[in-house]
Amino acid sequence: MKPVTLGVIIGNRGFFPDHLCVTGRAAILKALADQGIRAILPDETVGVAGSLPTDAEARQCADLFRQHRDEIDGILITLPNFGEERPISNAVRWADLNVPVLVHAFPEDMSKMTITDRRDSFCGKMSTCNNLTQYGIKFSITSLHTMDPASEAFAADLRDFAAVCRIVKGLKGARIGAIGARPAAFNTVRYSEKLLERSGITVDTLDLSELIGRAGRIAEGDERLQAKLSAMTAYVPTGETPRDSVVRMAKLGVAIDDWMESNDLVASAIQCWTAMEEFYGVVPCTLMSMMSNQLMPSACEVDVAGLVGMYSMVLASDKPSAIVDWNNNYGDDPDKAVIFHCSNLPKDLFLEQTVAAGDAPTMSYQAILAGTVGKENAYGTVVGRLKPVPFTYVRVSTDDLHGQITTYVGNGELTDDTLRTFGGYGVVKIPKLQQLLAYICENGLEHHVAINPSQIADPIQEAYSKYLGWKVYRHG
Repeated sequence: MKPVTLGVIIGNRGFFPDHLCVTGRAAILKALADQGIRAILPDETVGVAGSLPTDAEARQCADLFRQHRDEIDGILITLPNFGEERPISNAVRWADLNVPVLVHAFPEDMSKMTITDRRDSFCGKMSTCNNLTQYGIKFSITSLHTMDPASEAFAADLRDFAAVCRIVKGLKGARIGAIGARPAAFNTVRYSEKLLERSGITVDTLDLSELIGRAGRIAEGDERLQAKLSAMTAYVPTGETPRDSVVRMAKLGVAIDDWMESNDLVASAIQCWTAMEEFYGVVPCTLMSMMSNQLMPSACEVDVAGLVGMYSMVLASDKPSAIVDWNNNYGDDPDKAVIFHCSNLPKDLFLEQTVAAGDAPTMSYQAILAGTVGKENAYGTVVGRLKPVPFTYVRVSTDDLHGQITTYVGNGELTDDTLRTFGGYGVVKIPKLQQLLAYICENGLEHHVAINPSQIADPIQEAYSKYLGWKVYRHG
């Protein structure tokens, strides 16, 4: 997982005991190091143990943070005692990093409530948050008002905050590729490039005919083609897929890789049907599956907004994301449903069983399109069953009518309930699923949803709503 660097501010109200800042600094740096988080903070000679009792120390801290602007992903404010709220807020303002901020306060030891040991951080945290609010600085708070830095609960908060920082930094300045036009039958994947651009997300486009033309120019003996063929056959068994179809896919893969690398793109959305099958003779699903599995998510049907949800969860979890349909009811259980795609789902999300069992991922043909374009033109899907694991689901939409980005997010469970069908599929269990489905329908949202095998709804919600300013419905 990409390491996170935090600028650390140690609050200090000067008439409190110095030893609280000394021991507090050591405790908080250990907590950060235990989570693999790098810390940038004033030297111990600044104030007391690098704390900020006055604006003079706040200036030094802000100067230091500005020097490391490109490295710092977020700011942690920690209060070993009450803390001077103005120098803390000034340091954040003067640094002008525009990154997520987490406010933490040390807990009181009930056996040390004397003048030589009392912290009053419980109270000071309110004053710090009050001043940050007055300054217009967005901030997050820990799950408990005061927390021992050595606790697992605080470690979990740090992991969530690190995920928030990765999401915010990763989306601001992200460049994603849209290959081909939206399929005519899919009004549901319409989106606004301008609203995404306002949040720092740039969309680069490539005409499908240009991609096919570039693929057609790749010679059989090209080293890049041979490398892609080797990677594809090592990725999943090709099953009954004809050799010619595999080669066509590999050429397409080389062309996509070259385009994405030359344009510094982190993710892609592709017009996967039906022009691809009619005029090139394959589906691109295996290539998309491979990219998603390598943490460069790829969404079908040019669902760019859905792709943003996929990439957000990759940033948060360092695990592959997929995009699926909310597709079928599961019997009469109101909290269960079948999710499905044709599919381009990443291999790491599938069950690892034998191909003979019918669950493990393998290359096949797109059964839905085969009747229209011919089976011979529909090879290239990755089919199998999803693992039974906890997961997070996210949908990002651009609401052009109201000029805003809207989202929903929640946690659920992929189950091992009995099911046999084609494509990539799984059964999900989500508490109050009917309420979620009603929300989707009543608000005119898409049938696509991004999923990730992790429980990261909390940092997704925090990043979207607080730091990106998006409207979020948190289910459950």
